[in-house]
Amino acid sequence: MTTIRLTAAQALVRWLSLQQAEDGSRFIEGVWAIFGHGNVAGLGEALHAHRDALPTWRGHNEQTMAHTAIAYAKASRRRKAMAVTTSIGPGATNLVTAAALAHVNRIPVLFIPGDVFASRAPDPVLQQVEDFGDGIVSANDCFRPVVRYFDRISRPEHVLTALPRALQVMTDPATCGPVCLAFCQDTQAEAFDYPVEFFQPRVWHIRRPEPDQRELEAAVATLKAAQNPLIVAGGGVIYSGAEATLRDFARTHNIPFVETQAGKGIASWEERLNFGTPGVTGSDCGNKLAAEADVVLAVGTRLQDFTTGSWTIFKRPGRRILSVNVQPHDATKRGAQPLVADARVALEKLSAALGAHRFADPDFAAREAWFKATDAVMAAPNRNLLPSDAQVVGAVNRAATPQTLVMGAAGSMPGVLHTLWRGSEGGYHMEYGFSCMGYEIAGALGIKMALPDREVICMVGDGSYMMANSELATAVMMGVPFTVVLTDNRGFGCINRLQKHTGGAPFNNLLDDAWHVNASRIDFVAHAGSMGAKVVKAGGIAELEAALADARGASIPTVIVIDTDPGPGTGAGGSWWEVGVPEVSTRKEVLAARKEHEAAARAQRLVN
Repeated sequence: MTTIRLTAAQALVRWLSLQQAEDGSRFIEGVWAIFGHGNVAGLGEALHAHRDALPTWRGHNEQTMAHTAIAYAKASRRRKAMAVTTSIGPGATNLVTAAALAHVNRIPVLFIPGDVFASRAPDPVLQQVEDFGDGIVSANDCFRPVVRYFDRISRPEHVLTALPRALQVMTDPATCGPVCLAFCQDTQAEAFDYPVEFFQPRVWHIRRPEPDQRELEAAVATLKAAQNPLIVAGGGVIYSGAEATLRDFARTHNIPFVETQAGKGIASWEERLNFGTPGVTGSDCGNKLAAEADVVLAVGTRLQDFTTGSWTIFKRPGRRILSVNVQPHDATKRGAQPLVADARVALEKLSAALGAHRFADPDFAAREAWFKATDAVMAAPNRNLLPSDAQVVGAVNRAATPQTLVMGAAGSMPGVLHTLWRGSEGGYHMEYGFSCMGYEIAGALGIKMALPDREVICMVGDGSYMMANSELATAVMMGVPFTVVLTDNRGFGCINRLQKHTGGAPFNNLLDDAWHVNASRIDFVAHAGSMGAKVVKAGGIAELEAALADARGASIPTVIVIDTDPGPGTGAGGSWWEVGVPEVSTRKEVLAARKEHEAAARAQRLVN
């Protein structure tokens, strides 16, 4: 056997550089790195030596550079991914939030945090977490609940088994998610005679599981017996590359569909059978269909509580949920009838079995009425008032082109955009599985790296911007342009509305309602400008639309700051969402909200 002598870190980097996506490009496109004593000598040296074969980029915050990697993989439809390395201690634990985000959203990312010394010779090393009852625990054990696969490389030969296992998990549609390879810092520098054949290039194909014949026959029978079916299309449709298949299926059999947060953008809003969105952030016409549906065909969705209105929107007695998913855990939720398979394969087989079977027309008049109503909600204010978030979204929508991709993550924007945004196919990217504040700017960077030909518009509120904004400087440094629309409503306006809706007094959400000695005077224009971005303060909706047009074609990020009213919500659509309202309170508003809560909860359907 021919061997080559390398350090464990050199072997890891060389192997990663040779793994290929289905199109022949690198599967791991590059590595985000913030170096410390736990990874600079070992992995740092190896990455420098392979910097032409495997690029390394420097972030400003461990969590947000991981968000960039996650957004890149999501925008790449999980066909490509990135790696992230940090030192031990806070560098590693800063990744845990990002790992949870990737886990919830089923997104592949490879985390390689440095770990303590395998030899234990210098214990306790700087930043080491010591467990008084467990000698093998380190800070990296925090990753275990929030990754799909965890391994600790404490011997150089561990690389031979850990790396293939990691990419197998990341490329399997059923197990896809984050992987953590905790890399002991002394092991990174240890040499081993690795088999040369280990470094042969490999193409990682994404499998398409076929359905079980019995499940397929049962699914066909369920659909043929339906009178008013509805398709709920999730992110699995996009990851399967089944957008056209789903649209053809809907058109062939005349079945309306709605799009979840992860699934929005499967079709243009102008598609006649696209009835918008379901649930808490649902369209009126979409939720009306959900209430009337006798069969809900859930394709590639994990049926999160926002999608189901906390399991209240599917109201019809005797209704069935038929769930198409590659993951049995998702396909069998709430007593659903499972069809475990790839979305594209399943829809093709269902369509073939249904043949010429077509269902009655849905309520197209309700769809037209919905868009007419939301025209008014998104129109510019006709008086000299602060605009609402919906009016800001309306302005961005009017300025958009077919190449525009809008994105966001937390606060008011996910609800407003999901409910109201009228986009082209592929023009929507929302991280709403974990709804992580601070994903937005880092995510926009990752999306633009994955889709350089798209115009990327990042919608972020002032609260989320303050959580994490440092990768704006990274985007400037790297020359990656996108547009940030920063809505300043002076606090956490979304949660302030929820607080008041559940009977609470405005408290600790808006800056003016928080404990303070000095009033907050954050200058977002100066702040973003100090990081090198082009910055514009829009005095109103008209100035916002003009600034959006000016930003198009820029070579660095543009930040447009606009003041907004924290009071109004979406202004249209929606359903009940279960939030724990206290049974006991001295506030009459809370007690009234509790009664409303109890009444609404009686509509919940916990099983089929």
